[in-house]
Amino acid sequence: MRYSRVFIDAIGYELPPVVVTTQELEARLRPVYETLHVAQGQLEAMTGIAERRWWEPGYPPSQGAVQAARKALAMSHVRPQDVEVLIYAAVCREDFEPATACRVASDLGVRPDTIYDISNACLGVLNGIVDLANRIELGQIRAGLVVSCETAREINDAMIDTMLRDRRMEVFTKSLATLTGGSGAVAV
Repeated sequence: MRYSRVFIDAIGYELPPVVVTTQELEARLRPVYETLHVAQGQLEAMTGIAERRWWEPGYPPSQGAVQAARKALAMSHVRPQDVEVLIYAAVCREDFEPATACRVASDLGVRPDTIYDISNACLGVLNGIVDLANRIELGQIRAGLVVSCETAREINDAMIDTMLRDRRMEVFTKSLATLTGGSGAVAV
């Protein structure tokens, strides 16, 4: 669909404070590397990822989303009171109910008519943008906000623990993609 009434006015993001290098992850995996005869440096060589970021332990995803949303709203021509739909589009949520979008809206002080979560892995934010674009194009709303905050610390830690317990090459190769994940927040 070609849109004639839709545009992205601003994008805000928030980066977590904890920088974790691939070398640090590989140091934790040293026993696995030794068992499998894998040379140090392979994770970075295969992925090209030298570092990723993590939130502090226990950091609520809604707060990352709120920080990114404040930055986007500060750069936008859209006023907070004009946001008619707020979509939280991340896999990482604080609870299944109520929607994390409700907490984000409350913390931002916005009162949109429609508030909900979308969870569709890497496509969640894009799904949210398309949903808002369609609503705007159809004249149902004038403005909306999509926010997201992911946290990879817990899944990275869990995967390393799994790899340390089960040092088979099959587990190693199936687990590598998980170690590429990082954390961050965005608002559109």
